[in-house]
Amino acid sequence: MFEINENKNEYDVIVAGGGIAGAMSAIAAARNGAKVLIFDQYGYFGGNLTACGVGPMMTFFAGEKQVIKGLGEEMIQRMKDRGYSPGHVLDSTNFISYVTPFSAEGMKIVLDEMIVEAGCEVLFHTYMIGVDYKDDKITSLYLSNKSGVHKYEAKIFIDATGDADIATASNVPMQVGRESDNAMQPMTMNLKLYGVDADRLRKCVLEDPKKFPRLNRDIDVMKTSSRLSFVGFEKEFNEAKARGEISIPREDILFFETNTPGEFIMNTTRIIDHNGVDAFSISDAEIIGRKQCEELYNFVRKYIPGFENAQIAYSGPNIGMRSTRQIIGKYVLNAQDIISRKKFASTIAHSGYPIDIHNPKGEGTTAIHTSDKAFDEHDTSSFDRSIFDDYYSIPFEIMMTNEYKNLLVCGRSVSATFEAQAAIRLTPTLTAMGQACGTAAVMALETEDVNNIEMNKLQEVLIEQGSYIERI
Repeated sequence: MFEINENKNEYDVIVAGGGIAGAMSAIAAARNGAKVLIFDQYGYFGGNLTACGVGPMMTFFAGEKQVIKGLGEEMIQRMKDRGYSPGHVLDSTNFISYVTPFSAEGMKIVLDEMIVEAGCEVLFHTYMIGVDYKDDKITSLYLSNKSGVHKYEAKIFIDATGDADIATASNVPMQVGRESDNAMQPMTMNLKLYGVDADRLRKCVLEDPKKFPRLNRDIDVMKTSSRLSFVGFEKEFNEAKARGEISIPREDILFFETNTPGEFIMNTTRIIDHNGVDAFSISDAEIIGRKQCEELYNFVRKYIPGFENAQIAYSGPNIGMRSTRQIIGKYVLNAQDIISRKKFASTIAHSGYPIDIHNPKGEGTTAIHTSDKAFDEHDTSSFDRSIFDDYYSIPFEIMMTNEYKNLLVCGRSVSATFEAQAAIRLTPTLTAMGQACGTAAVMALETEDVNNIEMNKLQEVLIEQGSYIERI
């Protein structure tokens, strides 16, 4: 039996999870005057971006309009000033307007600085192993690390674990995966390669653009973008699958150049029929993911121009998850809200990223833009870049539970349907949600009740502090 250290560890706000949503929540709360503790299972901040090799960030924009600013944009500018990011560059896959490549190591440093400058207290290599709650309030968390097991109390708790761990342990109702069958979006083990001849790859496309329908929607972007985003080689990929060289249940290969020229993140592996909140299933997915990465590496070196001399920087280091649990909160954001661009009086963020669903059962990826315009991807003459111009609103209530007054849930596990979550799960959107969550937590300190926050005041403060919000 382990001993629990009962020393008083009291904070205004405790943030569980140091991914992008959690980091932004903690920074916002501390900058607004709260005593903040943030903890994470890793030894650095950034979550999927730094622990799972995910990149680039997609997207701060809707067409040419930047609709996500605030702390997220501050982070980008700090990285850009230090040479850790080229900033926002055109997406040469023509899926969205802009993407934001970055150095994962640079991001770790910048987030460290922003967290420390804000005055947050930090616990790395720390896990939550228990929750105390009474009536309609969370009262404390039990955290485990090298120092043992300690009890921590706070007035407001923010669950930014990605899997709604605090909410789950406190019996908040959940939807796991897709509503029809509980299937989750596939996990992906990212593969990072260096030594790629990007100029040769670019030349390959420009010499035969019809071979690359997505890229050929607007081939000029391939000519001008400073970092390549790439999707294609369906014929080569499917032929390799037919020969048994590839076991990845995906229809094409997808990869993105990082901040470092010639270094690419391969976002192509696909692990289906696995459960992101089951320890045995996650462990099996890690093994399958690394095997798929080996297949992918051998494939690109053999068949893709420019990759002949590529070397592996790393796989992972951890499996990446797109979705697991969603709380059933005060409001459940749905696909129609996004497609119809519904306005909310409680809007705390906007996003121009489309509904983006990777088939939980195998090949196929479904993308639904909010634009009313339609086009045939195989008919490049029908493509209109204004399809990227529209964006939607995100209400504060999706971070609120019906059960607890002093709990906010931020990040990919907010209250949203399977389809809606597939749109709002991306990093830039989470920076805006995190800033709103941390700011709201401070406004709730006096009453210890997030239901008492005045929405107009919250929006005013966020706008004053750099967020982009359209009010109704």
